[in-house]
Amino acid sequence: MKRLLLYVLTFFSISIYAQNVQEQLIEIVEAESKAAASFFNAQNRINANTGNYDLTYHKLEFTLDPNVAFISGVVTSTFTAKEPMSEITFDLDDNMTVFQVIQNGNSLSFSQNANDELVIILAQSLVTGQSGTVEITYSGNPEGSGFGAFEQTTHGTNNDPIIWTLSEPYGAKAWWPCKQDLNDKIDEIDVYITTPILNPNNNEYIAVSNGVEQSQTINGLNKTTHFKHQYPIPAYLIAIAVTNYAIYSHTVPNNGNPFEIVNYVFPQSLSTAQISTPVTVDIMNLFTNLFEEYPFASEKYGHAQFGWGGGMEHTTVSFMGSFSRSLIAHELAHQWFGNKITCGSWKDIWLNEGFATYLSDLVVEHLDGNASFTAWKQSRINSITSQPDGAVYLTDQDTTSVSRIFNGRLSYNKGAMVLHMLRKKLGDTQFYQGLQDYLSDPDHAFAYAKTEEFIPIMENASGEDLTEFFNDWIYNQGYPSYTVAWNQDDPSQIRIEISQTQSHASVDYFESPVPLRIHGTGGETMDVVLDNTFNNQVFFRPISFTIDSVEFDPDRDLISKNNTVVLSLNEQSLVNILKLYPNPAQDILYIEKADALEIQIIEVYNILGQLEGSLNFSNTINIEHLTSGLHFIRFKTNEGIFHKTMLKQ
Repeated sequence: MKRLLLYVLTFFSISIYAQNVQEQLIEIVEAESKAAASFFNAQNRINANTGNYDLTYHKLEFTLDPNVAFISGVVTSTFTAKEPMSEITFDLDDNMTVFQVIQNGNSLSFSQNANDELVIILAQSLVTGQSGTVEITYSGNPEGSGFGAFEQTTHGTNNDPIIWTLSEPYGAKAWWPCKQDLNDKIDEIDVYITTPILNPNNNEYIAVSNGVEQSQTINGLNKTTHFKHQYPIPAYLIAIAVTNYAIYSHTVPNNGNPFEIVNYVFPQSLSTAQISTPVTVDIMNLFTNLFEEYPFASEKYGHAQFGWGGGMEHTTVSFMGSFSRSLIAHELAHQWFGNKITCGSWKDIWLNEGFATYLSDLVVEHLDGNASFTAWKQSRINSITSQPDGAVYLTDQDTTSVSRIFNGRLSYNKGAMVLHMLRKKLGDTQFYQGLQDYLSDPDHAFAYAKTEEFIPIMENASGEDLTEFFNDWIYNQGYPSYTVAWNQDDPSQIRIEISQTQSHASVDYFESPVPLRIHGTGGETMDVVLDNTFNNQVFFRPISFTIDSVEFDPDRDLISKNNTVVLSLNEQSLVNILKLYPNPAQDILYIEKADALEIQIIEVYNILGQLEGSLNFSNTINIEHLTSGLHFIRFKTNEGIFHKTMLKQ
């Protein structure tokens, strides 16, 4: 009774905790998907016409007033031809107006079209490997203003103006001419933001962007702030924000190479933010110890408050709608998984979002302890198993839907739990070594990676073939439901039989380690993990105490639902309870049972463990169709699961 009460209280606590976790995830997903939804359509996808060159440098000069939804800019782009080219194409919304394009002091011919392309005729054709530079002058009211790609609004009781951007996944072209694919990172950028010095309330405007602030230059009533970022970066992670920010910082010791975490917050949020953000240093230290040094330690990390719930992991400065610990952890995690290594296609979005979600779970494990971590995992599992289908890996069609890309149940929760299951399968040493190898791999560091490139890195680190694991859990759909039948007919050992059904037909069997906790009548416990690879698999384990009960997956390490643990009886125990005759038999098998025994399901298996038939209770079983030889019959009853063997002649 005491153990039952403990289980009930634990389940209640986990359920409440899990609800809070899910609410926090919804906030994160909302910000990362909301902006894209308003301008996400077929022509917003990767442009094949930008694939013939490699971008090496951008000088981005933006002029704006946070009180007005308008931007003027000069974008200077240096590129290298990947093939002979006489023209170059950039992505730019057609409502943005280009005034001129200059190359080497000469004006170039250009055109804008309804496909959101800026097509520039080069002064001279380039051969493969030859570099060129063009300077584009443009302006406009960015499409999507009021929806997130380029947002002009106000904050606080004084209605202080603010402009901020959020370009994931296809929004960069809404406010500057760019190449917004997932193949080419810009090697280096300089960002110059020119604004009025003061806002309408006579408070100073502060500009924020990627990298390190280099200077502030006053010119009359205007101020230009210069930022430099010297790491490869995709277009969607370039961002700016301007308002009357208050600024404060934390120092990360970083093993003798300190750097700053710079926080840009609304003045009205300053006191609460100063209470919430110091934990960023602890989380930074944790991730550094588990994986590697913060990838952009030579520059900075920071937070910039903006007007939505949730956050966005712009490189070196995450835009934050709030400062909850889970959001701080999630966006910081992206600096490794998402920014240093970026998913190579939107089909692989789990390499960004599943990883960041799991790293925020690791913060719970290391800072709060195992009970909280178990509750956190239960939340993920509840979400994942709320529907019977859905793969982590997206199809081409899936990538046309922003809600499918940023699907909290699959891209975030299931991606995170699959990583945890991979950790339990490989063990901590090999799991973390694999992730460290992934982050340092020269083909992917500060570049892109796809799922099929991640798998062999983990296989090399572990020495295991992970094909089945990733097929079951990433590429295919659904989850298992387990039945665990046990007995202790021999006092020195426990017999355990594991069977499974699947929620989706894409997986014939989820091959996974199955964790169990065995409880003794004297309060003893023993944990076992059984490598379950086929149905009705039987395991024997030595044991030194009398068993009271068996608990399935006590730490919530396995994606599953509707699991059952039952006490089974062997054939010797069934002599007076359940009989089959004749045995051997040819055509008909008769069942005789005790009156109190209620048989619900009868299943017949061959010697390979393959299900040959299933039926509700009947006093007879027709076995004419069965092949000659040994068969196993499984009875699901009100007293547990019973097993009999039968020889078909």
